[in-house]
Amino acid sequence: MSELPDSQAIDAIISGHYADPFSLLGMHQTAAGLEVRALLPDASDVWVIETHTGRKCVQLNRLDVRGFFCAVVPRRKKPFRYQLAVIWHGEQHLIDDAYRFGPLLQDLDGWLLAEGTHLRPYETLGAHREVIDGITGTRFLLWAPNARRVSVVGEFNYWDGRRHPMRFRAESGVWELFVPGAHNGQLYKFELIDATGQLHLKADPFAFEAQMRPQTASMICGLPEKVTMAAARQAANAFDAPIAIYEVHLGSWRRHTDNNFWLSYKELAEQLIPYVKAMGFTHLELLPINEHPFDGSWGYQPLGMYAPTRRFGTRDEFRHFIACAHDAGLNVLLDWVPGHFPADDFGLAKFDGTELYEHSDPREGYHQDWNTLIYNFGRREVSNYLAGNALYWLERFGIDGLRVDAVASMIYRDYSRAEGEWIPNYYGGRENLEAISFLRYTNHALGQEAPGSITVAEESTDFPGVTRPPESGGLGFWFKWNLGWMHDTLDYMQQDPLWRRHFHHLMTFGMMYNYSENFVLPLSHDEVVHGKRSLLDRMPGDAWQKFANLRAYYAWMWAFPGKKLLFMGNEFAQGKEWNHDISLDWHLLEGEDNWHHGVQRLVRDLNLTYRHYTPMHQLDFDPNGFEWLVVDDAENSVFVFVRRDRAGNEVIVASNFTPVPRYHYRFGINQPGNWREVINSDAAHYHGSNVGNGGVVASQPVASHQRAHSLSLTLPPLATLWLIREAP
Repeated sequence: MSELPDSQAIDAIISGHYADPFSLLGMHQTAAGLEVRALLPDASDVWVIETHTGRKCVQLNRLDVRGFFCAVVPRRKKPFRYQLAVIWHGEQHLIDDAYRFGPLLQDLDGWLLAEGTHLRPYETLGAHREVIDGITGTRFLLWAPNARRVSVVGEFNYWDGRRHPMRFRAESGVWELFVPGAHNGQLYKFELIDATGQLHLKADPFAFEAQMRPQTASMICGLPEKVTMAAARQAANAFDAPIAIYEVHLGSWRRHTDNNFWLSYKELAEQLIPYVKAMGFTHLELLPINEHPFDGSWGYQPLGMYAPTRRFGTRDEFRHFIACAHDAGLNVLLDWVPGHFPADDFGLAKFDGTELYEHSDPREGYHQDWNTLIYNFGRREVSNYLAGNALYWLERFGIDGLRVDAVASMIYRDYSRAEGEWIPNYYGGRENLEAISFLRYTNHALGQEAPGSITVAEESTDFPGVTRPPESGGLGFWFKWNLGWMHDTLDYMQQDPLWRRHFHHLMTFGMMYNYSENFVLPLSHDEVVHGKRSLLDRMPGDAWQKFANLRAYYAWMWAFPGKKLLFMGNEFAQGKEWNHDISLDWHLLEGEDNWHHGVQRLVRDLNLTYRHYTPMHQLDFDPNGFEWLVVDDAENSVFVFVRRDRAGNEVIVASNFTPVPRYHYRFGINQPGNWREVINSDAAHYHGSNVGNGGVVASQPVASHQRAHSLSLTLPPLATLWLIREAP
C-alpha cells in the first residue's frame, strides 16, 4: 500500500472479511517509507524491535481501538528482521510477527495436491513444527478452496479468529500460515467464514492427535517417525504363510472391574498382546481406532482419519502398543473406513460451505443405512486425502496391513438403494468408477511404497477380481473376506444335526469358487451383534452339543483353505452377544476347568498346529493344496479332505457333524502308512467325550473311493479330526 490503511480495510481485516491479510499486515515498502502494521486485539502499546540488535525502532500507532496498529519506521528503507514488543493488560510480551514470513506451500507440493497424486499429503497439510529464519513455530496448511476466510485459532492465540487469518493460495485452494511460538501439545482448530458467509470452527482433517470426546479440538504434535517393516513381518503376510487373525475392539476386550473404564494403550500392551501371543494367533486386527465422535459406531464412523483415538491414551502410546505387538511376533492389521463419514459440524461435512469432501446430491453423497456422508472419490484432492491416509498408518505407525471396510458400498452406486434412488455412472452402469479407480490407485501405491504390507477387502458381492491386479481388471487387494463361506457354513451349523443331510452342499459349495480370490475365512464381530446371538448360542442342541458343534466347526474352519479370522470372545465361546460397553465375559474362565476352557484350549491348539504343519496353509490359493476324499456322504453328514503342501506332504481332515459316532468309517487315501491324530475336537482335553482312534491308525491295502489304500477310523460325535502321516 502507498498510504496508511483506510477504515474500510481495517474494518474488513478485523471482521474477518479481508481477502489477503498478508497484503495489509506485516512490513511493507510504501511511498511514505518502511511501514509495519499489526492486528493485536486488546493490546495497549506496540513497539517494533530490531531482532539483531534488540533496539526499539518505532512505536506503532493504534489506528483502531479494536487493535489495529501501524507506523512508518524512521530512517529505514530496506526490510529487516523484527519482533513486536506488545503490552497486554500491563504485561509486555515479545513476539514474532506471523506476517513477516513468506509463502509456505512449495510449488511441487501444490501441484501434486491439486493433481491428487501426492503420495504423502500429510507431510504438507496439517500442523507441522517448523523452524523458519531461526524462529520455532508451527506451520498450518488447510485445503478449503471455497472459504472466504480461514484463521487458525488455539491455545496460542486465545482462540481468537482475528489474530491469525491465513494466506490463501488460489492455485491449489490451500490456506497457510506460520505461527511463531505455537508448539507441540497445544490445541487448535480452524475458524472458517464459509462460502455462504457462515462462521464455523472445524477440526483439522489432517490432525495427528485430537482431544478426548466429546471435545473436538486438534492437537499440534508433529509427524511420528517412520517405522521400517522388518523382513519377518513381511514374510508373515505372505500368501503361503499361516495367518490366524484375532479381531479386537480395544474398548471392550477387557475393562477395569472397579469402574468399567477402558484399559489404556499401555495396559493393553501388557495384557492383550501376551494373551494373543499365548493363544497362537499370528495377527492382531483392531476395529477402527481412528478418532470418532460416537462410541456406538465402534470406530466405523471416523472423523479423525489421521489421529488414533484418545480414549485409550496418546498417539505415542498407541505407537508403543504397536511396537510391543511386533516385539511379540504379532503383525497388526487396522480396520480402515474410507467409504463414509459422519455429518458432525466440526468435521468434514460442508467443510468450506460447499460439499467439499462429499457429493452434493444425496443420491450419491448420503448413506441412508448409516446416516453418514459418502466421500466424493471423483474429486482428486479427496481421493488423495484418503490414499495418503492409508500409507500414513503403514509408514508412520508400522501397521502391517489394512482391512478395508464396506467395499461393496463404495464400488456400487445402487448399494442398498431402490430404483430411482441412485445415479448411474457415465456409461449408465451401477459401478462407482471413481471409487474403483481410488481403490486400485491406493492398493498400487501401498504395494510400491510399503512392500510387504497387505490390504484385505470386506466385500460382500461377487465383484470379479477383488484380489486380482488392476492391470487384469481387479481391485488390487491382497485378500478378501469370504463372506459367502461364512454365511453358508453358519447356516449349516445352525441346523439340527437330524436335518443337516439336506444342507450338505452348504459345506462344500465354498470349494466351487475357492480359487477365484485369495480368501480370509471370517467369524467377525458382525456375526455376534444385532440379535444374531453368539456363535455358541447359534449352535443347536443341549449345552454339551452346543460346545461340541462349535469345537467341530472351529476345527473345520482352521483346516479349510483360506486365512483365518476370529473375533474376540469367540475363542472361549462367550455365551452372549458382544456388547461394546462392557468387558468380555472373562468370568466364564474363572473357577473350575469347564467347557469354555476346553474351547479356548482347542483354539490355541488349532493355531499352533495350523502354523506348524505347512500343508494347512502353504497352498491356500492353489488347487494342488486341497482334495476331497469324501464329499458326498450327506446321509451321515461326514466330510473328509486332504490339505497338501508343495512337497506333497498331506494332512487328512475328517468331520462328523452328527451326534452319532461313526465306527469303522472307511475312506480311500493317497498315501499309505501310519496316520496320527494331531487334533481331535472331541478329546477330553477340550471337554469332549474322548472318542477317538488311540493316537495312530495304520492304513490298509483295501480299495475305497477309487483309491487302492484306505483308513478305517472312528469318527467321534460332532467332531473334526486332523491326521498326519508319520515318517516310515
